Parts: sequence; C-alpha cells; structure tokens
Amino acid sequence: MNAPSAPTATSDILRAIAEGTSAATGDEFFRSLAKHAALALGARYAFAAETLSEQESRSLAYWEGSDFGEGFSYRFPGTPCLRVSQGHVCATPMDVARLYPEDLWLTQIAAEAYIGVPMRNAQGKVLGHIAVLHTARLEPTPEVVSILQIFAARGCAELERMQTDRALSQAMVEVQRLRERLEAENVYLQEEIQNEHNFQDLVGSSPPWQRLVREIEAVAASEATVLIVGETGTGKELVARALHARSPRRERPLVKVNCGAISAGLVESELFGHVKGAFTGALQKRVGRFELADGGTLFLDEVGELPLDTQVKLLRALQEQEFEPVGSSQTVRVNVRVIAATNRNLEQAIREGRFRADLYYRLNVIPLHVPTLRERRADIGQLALYFLQRAARKSGKAVRGIANATLERMMRYSWPGNVRELENLIERGVVLSSGPLLDLDAHLIGVVESNAPSSALAGPVSAPTAPAVSLEEVERQHILAVLERTGWVLEGARGAAALLNLTPSTARSRMKRLGISRPDRQR
Repeated sequence: MNAPSAPTATSDILRAIAEGTSAATGDEFFRSLAKHAALALGARYAFAAETLSEQESRSLAYWEGSDFGEGFSYRFPGTPCLRVSQGHVCATPMDVARLYPEDLWLTQIAAEAYIGVPMRNAQGKVLGHIAVLHTARLEPTPEVVSILQIFAARGCAELERMQTDRALSQAMVEVQRLRERLEAENVYLQEEIQNEHNFQDLVGSSPPWQRLVREIEAVAASEATVLIVGETGTGKELVARALHARSPRRERPLVKVNCGAISAGLVESELFGHVKGAFTGALQKRVGRFELADGGTLFLDEVGELPLDTQVKLLRALQEQEFEPVGSSQTVRVNVRVIAATNRNLEQAIREGRFRADLYYRLNVIPLHVPTLRERRADIGQLALYFLQRAARKSGKAVRGIANATLERMMRYSWPGNVRELENLIERGVVLSSGPLLDLDAHLIGVVESNAPSSALAGPVSAPTAPAVSLEEVERQHILAVLERTGWVLEGARGAAALLNLTPSTARSRMKRLGISRPDRQR
C-alpha cells in the first residue's frame, strides 16, 4: 500500500479538490470530495457524513488510503465529531486516539490526527461534516481549514439537493399511493352507486325496531367493533349504514365486503390488497378494502363465511390496525372501525371448529340483534307503503295505495325472507299493477286463503292472525313515526317532508287530512 503524499501548497490543495469534484454530483461528488481531501492534505483517511439526528450520523463516502471503504453509521458521543456536529471546526494534530478512548475505531485505524469541518446551510443548520484523519501528526494551516470550509459549503449544497431529491421521490411514491387509493375508492363508490341501497331510512315504529334504533343512536359515536346478528333480509346492512352515518367517521367512506360472495382464494386479496405478481393473474397492484376504509368504517357482511386462515389475519388487523398486502413485506397501517354482520350462529360455528373464538370475542364487543319481520308485524304496513312509493317513482307508475285485502294477506304471511322479501314483492307487484291500488292475490304473496286449496307457492300461516288495518291508518302511522323521529321538524334536508319524499305543503295537507297534529297542540 502506497503511503499518502505530503501536503502540498494551498493553491495546489484548492485546485486538486476543485478539479476532483467539479463534474461530480450525488454520491460520486462525496466520493471524490473524500478522496481528494485526503490526497491534497497528504492524509490516510477522509470521509463525508450526513447528520441523521443530534446523536447519530452516517457516512456518504469513506476513503481509506488506496480505495473506498464500506459505508458506516456511528453515534457522536465519545468521538471527535461531536463538536463538529454542533457547528465547530475541530483540529487535533496528534494523540486523537488517546484523547477519545471511547472511540475504538480511532485505535483500530491507528489514527493520530483529526480535522473536522461542519457542512452548514444558509440557515446555519448542520447537515453533515467532512473529516480528515492521518496516522501521523497533521496540523492544518488556517488556509487549509478555509479551503475545507469552502468545499464543506459546496458539499452542503449538494447534500441539500440530494435530500430534496429523496423527499421528492418519497412524495411521488406517496402521491402514487394516494392516487391508486383514490382510483380504487372511485371504482368502489361507482359500484356502490350502481347497487341501489336497500331501505335507506329506518322505517318502523314497532317496539322491537324502535329499541334497535335507540341502540344504534347509543353506540354510533363509539369506536368499538359492532357485531350485527339477524336473519337474511332483516336489514343488517341498513343498520351498519345507520351506525356509520351517525358516527364521527361519516365524512369518510363506508366500505362493504361480502365475505360470503368471494372465493376462498381471493378473500385475503380483497381485504388486504396485493402487489403486482403476487399470484397468477395479479397483473397490477390492488388496494384492499381495509386500506380503502382508512379513516372510515369497514363493513364485513357474512363474516361467518371467512376461511380460518383469513380469520387469523383479520384478527391481527383488528388488534394492531396493520397488515401486509398479499405478496408484500411492507406493513400498511390504517385507522378503521369494523362493523361485522352474520346470519349464522357463530357460537355453534366455534364449537364445530369453523370459526375462531378469539376473533368472535374481538368482533362481539357490541352485539346488535336485528328483529325479523315476524317480530315487528306492526311495521309491515309502513314498510309496504314506503316501498310502494319508491317502486312507483322508479317505474313511473301512478300506484298510490295498497288494497286492504292485500295488507291483510301481508299481515298473515310469515315472511321467511324478511324485509328484503317484502321489498321485492312490492316492486314486483307495482310492475304488474295496472290500477291506482296495489292488489296482490294470495298466491303471489304466498298466503293460503281459508277457502282456497293449498298451493306449492303457499307459505306457512302465522298465528295469531293480525287484525286488518286500513291503508289510511297505515299512512297515518307512517307519517307519525317519521315526525317523531325528526322531532316534528317538517322542513329542511333532514325534515319529515324530505324523508317522506313530499314537499312541505303536500306533507301539511296530508297531515291535515289524516288528523295529525303535534301532541302539545292537541292538548
């Protein structure tokens, strides 16, 4: 190994460093700076370093006599670089290893002398430093120190440019991530718009339904996980949407995942996303529903259908609020409230080994039971009228009411499909209707009349038979329920008239015709 040459004149040092760094940028600039600083001063070692914190630094380039050494990181305390990191020019002509016994590296390289110059920007902040070390005595002149300071300033400008480029690259990565997320949200929201939401409002005034409405109001503002349990078609998604709409997260999306409608091999990708090439057919990166719901609410419908291996990862995502997309080792952190729903008996599924007990307890923080339509028969008339008005608008037909006989049949039917079945029946009836009143025969509803033979379309007859109710009374009860829910506020976006899809003047006219007035006015 050739020994470094003796220090040259000041002008030669200036020219050597200037020529060595004039055409270089980035990492090459600092490699050239370290090499020529050592050669110009006749020193064995030199390095340029970037300050990471008040306590730590990492090398940008390291010259060790005949070639470049590997990069390294180190802490300032106990080293001659500590005061340099604080903005001081430091020179130790000899005995540097003895003066800094905690810095074992100085002993390993047999360092005798040290010169350190900070790299400070225009605001005076130290971004890094240049250090020159030698195995023999080395005492720089003021001119040499000035030259090193000149190139430290040049190095600071280059380091600022590199840091700006890094920040810009990171910002571009973040912009790309946000763009992918926005594109995924846009696709999701378009799908949601295309799929019309069922029964937008919490229609019903029966005690079981009103009890559920009160529970929704009580827990909506909470961040706790909610498990909604109920038969198919009872309105579990409606409850989830009501919880989200009344929560502090309502400005962010409610993202729905139907766990029963996704194949077992794709459910993990649907929840957590995947990177390009993660599996056969993964032609591009996909943002998962958990990330889409960041800041909002994730609704896991039919959660009892999840495969056991996905249940493990879901449990971790719920507990830690973090996950890794399929095929990626990068952890994604989110802030999501989870609402789950099921029509299964999850406790039975646990006993059968089809559902994890720890996941069940994590989901079942706040349980909500959605009553069946059989349990809330008093709401059948209100719901029927609500669906009738919506179906009539959608089809453009002038169907204004429901025949009393049809209402009686509806009250007698057992509704195994619950509210969804009622909605579909009304929509089908409006499409087939040719008059101003909806009149459905017994076979279409599925009720066996006492004087008619049984049919394959007949459903079980409920007992006891509910009393008949007039269409006018159904309308009256429906308007009363909406008025009570809005605190008897008639006008405005959240007023009763808007919920009834009526103008305020039409709503007042109907209230007058039906004899509806505020309780205090009645007194």
